[in-house]
Amino acid sequence: MVIKDVDNSKLIIKKFALEGFNVHPSAVELLKTVKPSELDSIINSICKTCSSSFIITVNDVKKVLNSIQKKSEKENKNMNKPKLKVGNKKDGIQLIKDISGKSCCQGKVEDFVAYFNSRYEKLAYILKRRINPTPISALRKIKSQKVDVIGMVNDVRETNNGNVIIELEDKTGLVCAIAGDKLKDCAMELLGDEVISVSGFWNGRYIIADRITFPEVPINGNRVNWGFSIAFISDTHFGSNTFMEDVWQKFVSFMNCETKNERLVELANSIKYIILAGDVVDGVGIYPGQENELSITDIYEQYEFAAEQIEKLPPHVKVILAPGNHDAVRQAEPQPKLPNEFSSLFPKNVIHVGNPALVMLDGVKVQIYHGRSIDDLMSEIPRLSYDKPEEAMVELLKRRHLAPQYGKRCPIAPEKEDYLVIEEIPDVLHSGHVHTFGATVYRGVFVVNSSTWQSQTEFQKKMNLNPMPGIVAIYDGINMTKLKFT
Repeated sequence: MVIKDVDNSKLIIKKFALEGFNVHPSAVELLKTVKPSELDSIINSICKTCSSSFIITVNDVKKVLNSIQKKSEKENKNMNKPKLKVGNKKDGIQLIKDISGKSCCQGKVEDFVAYFNSRYEKLAYILKRRINPTPISALRKIKSQKVDVIGMVNDVRETNNGNVIIELEDKTGLVCAIAGDKLKDCAMELLGDEVISVSGFWNGRYIIADRITFPEVPINGNRVNWGFSIAFISDTHFGSNTFMEDVWQKFVSFMNCETKNERLVELANSIKYIILAGDVVDGVGIYPGQENELSITDIYEQYEFAAEQIEKLPPHVKVILAPGNHDAVRQAEPQPKLPNEFSSLFPKNVIHVGNPALVMLDGVKVQIYHGRSIDDLMSEIPRLSYDKPEEAMVELLKRRHLAPQYGKRCPIAPEKEDYLVIEEIPDVLHSGHVHTFGATVYRGVFVVNSSTWQSQTEFQKKMNLNPMPGIVAIYDGINMTKLKFT
């Protein structure tokens, strides 16, 4: 994806133009000093503050920056106060990041340019904390020396002599890096449009790579018991004729402590939240011939049935519900939460969020993502398997992006900001979509791909995909319990 046709100044001007404002050159220069990851939110604040203005001046920018600085200083003071352990915090539910109500893309060229610049800036900012990169255009002035560059992967191809050529692009130009021997396998797993850094020897024509660095999540060893548990489910597919109602009823009975097993009762009582990561209903018109596989053919009736099933769960347990590609929202990610005509059907203990959504539950950060991009990773990286979906999710954490490759099976909307970048490190990454179960802990992040509540469909039979229905993961910050209701 070409991104070099827009420098920082032009990008800032275009972002203001999209909001209907002109901006003074001195204001642009001041905004160029802002961290790339904070630029979009600052521009939005400026536009709201100066809604009656036509030209944004440097004083307008200074007022907003000063306000943000004061707020930051106040937060820093609060951070220095003695902290309670996560398990003792009682912060309730806080939505940190969600596209709902903020989408403004129209599919214009400017939208795509802004989107890919946002992706590049956010991920490059993460990598710049670890290396001091050389702009690609500056390599022409260097004769022969060790260099580090950050770029978006434009192309990866194997040469006749067994090496791999990585074509990288930043805002200043394009360069090729040659990876061989130990780096070959890593290079062959690179995905188009992801942002990486390459270190190696510059010989005047290309880089002989000796290291490839991903944005990667840092190691977090501070795992503590939260004092409560979260149950992770996904892909209920209410309305499908393969929905396993008897298995679902077993889960409902467990949640309502309808058992004499004391350990299960204790476990059920520890659950404070249930997270449903998309494909709540089977939908209508999702694929050709789907009407033959539906027990409920009306989308409104599907959601009415879904609401009835969710209402069977204990009312004191909060249910965080996100959509998936079968739900009645746009197919392109990021997806907004269910519209009010459907969300209003659900009981009051259901909190609706978009896909993806980063939520804080009593101090615990949970990144919810339905997981459609997992299909793309499976097709691009041969060692990955649907039998172990957690391994594909680990690749998302390495790349710090929930859908690193653009233009494949997972459609992505060109928003002005890339909501799919994993900027904040979650305590939990939860996905579904692939109808199989897998869980692991990666660098302190609990990774779980939750099971489905649908038996094997005709489409899955043709694709030789074997679902693992009726499996629920329950996690308390340290221990994970896997319950199988089939």
